[in-house]
Amino acid sequence: MTFSPGDVLLVLPELFVIAAACLVLVLEPILVPQQRDGLAWLSLGTLVVCMGVVASQIGSKTEAFGGLVIIDDYACFWKLLLCFVSALTVLLSYAYLKEERLQIGEYYGFVLLALAGMMVMVSAADLLTIYLGTELMSLSLYVMAGLKRTEPRSLEASAKYFVLGAFSSGILLYGISLLYGATGSTRLPAIASAIGSQSLDNPLLLAATILIAAGFGFKLAVVPFHMWTPDVYQGAPTSVTAFMAVASKAASFGAFLRVFIEGLGGLKTDWSAVFLLLCIATLALGNIVALVQTNIKRMLAYSSIAHAGYALIGVVAAGWSGNSAGSLNSVASVLLYIAFYAFMTFGAFAVVALLRKGGIEGEEIEDFTGLAKRHPLAAFLMLVFMVSLAGIPPTAGFMGKFYVFMSAVEAGLPWLAVIALVFAVVSAYYYLRLVMVMYMREPGELTADSPRLVMSPTLSVVLTCTTAGVVIFGLYPGPLVNLATLAVQALK
Repeated sequence: MTFSPGDVLLVLPELFVIAAACLVLVLEPILVPQQRDGLAWLSLGTLVVCMGVVASQIGSKTEAFGGLVIIDDYACFWKLLLCFVSALTVLLSYAYLKEERLQIGEYYGFVLLALAGMMVMVSAADLLTIYLGTELMSLSLYVMAGLKRTEPRSLEASAKYFVLGAFSSGILLYGISLLYGATGSTRLPAIASAIGSQSLDNPLLLAATILIAAGFGFKLAVVPFHMWTPDVYQGAPTSVTAFMAVASKAASFGAFLRVFIEGLGGLKTDWSAVFLLLCIATLALGNIVALVQTNIKRMLAYSSIAHAGYALIGVVAAGWSGNSAGSLNSVASVLLYIAFYAFMTFGAFAVVALLRKGGIEGEEIEDFTGLAKRHPLAAFLMLVFMVSLAGIPPTAGFMGKFYVFMSAVEAGLPWLAVIALVFAVVSAYYYLRLVMVMYMREPGELTADSPRLVMSPTLSVVLTCTTAGVVIFGLYPGPLVNLATLAVQALK
């Protein structure tokens, strides 16, 4: 591996995030409690600076550290999204941490460390570098899931996530080792060159591809690697669940697409058939099991699984397309879908956190009974996010489904789009059931002691940003479409 001082400048966003994480962890023990709120603003300021640096890198394509890391528009797209979601997490957590009495410095430190791992994942051009980024992200999330140390449910979530996560990491690493044995390299361009026009008739290549797909499948929460998702989402602190559901999935899709489009693109006719089966199974299980959930976080967990299935439609279409332009358009639809998904899912979890902060438990669907009369604004915001998650126009969720469905049609898979549309109709039932509970049921008798919602300024910013994203991108998705189209050109 060659190294030059200029390489450090190319990874400044990652270095800023890691430095801020270390600083936050060091400062917390020496600050008095009244000063620890400043750690949130330090974290937020770091993320804003990072977004500015990443934005300045758009339009360039440069390798660093001897080709281990690549700075291109594709990486910049994901880094901007990840930094934005992390900033929303910091804002959402500002009042939540005090309410739940969690360690402020420890929390923000692990958010930043997880983000650093995610940024490495999406810009890595080497399988081992991707693996290191994945582990940094995963280890941080294991700890964050169990931050509520006094609650057995949180500790159980952390333990389950750790055990299954360690198992999936071993599978991924074993797949990487087999792929190295089959191609002689862990660099994605070298792997693509070595594979050439081979097929999965090579047993070593077949085993490597299956194991790598399984390793990523756990991070993406696709069937049959989804088992951890409902328990972890329910047991983790709500702000951690929101971060995990959005940022972790986005980073995993970013690395997953680069590996299978850039590195294993020569095998796309083979792996697209495998992902087709996973896609249908994920859509079916995620939507059907969500129908019977009574806990809002578990319902959103199975919803998250289903949305991974919708995003996989674009991956299947990319493998099925007969030309590179169609393949890239399909990949762009995945980028768009995950970006739209980020706004609506994070917003939904923010409303759950708002109800919890207001003294309402907010985690059972029954807790939303008559919410429109008790707290009209909270009910309206949840209505917007549920409508978007259901894919009803004119919201960002509708535009996301439109683009992935069109990618399937253009790839010659109209029947897959029809199947996904049927499951989208199924999903409307459990999303709109929550709307019915909020608007069509009478609340309990309101008294002077009834809990009242007080929306903090930071939470107001989070809900304003997510609602604006759902509405504006639903009506005018053009800027994000252009950015996603520009980003996938880097994968040529």
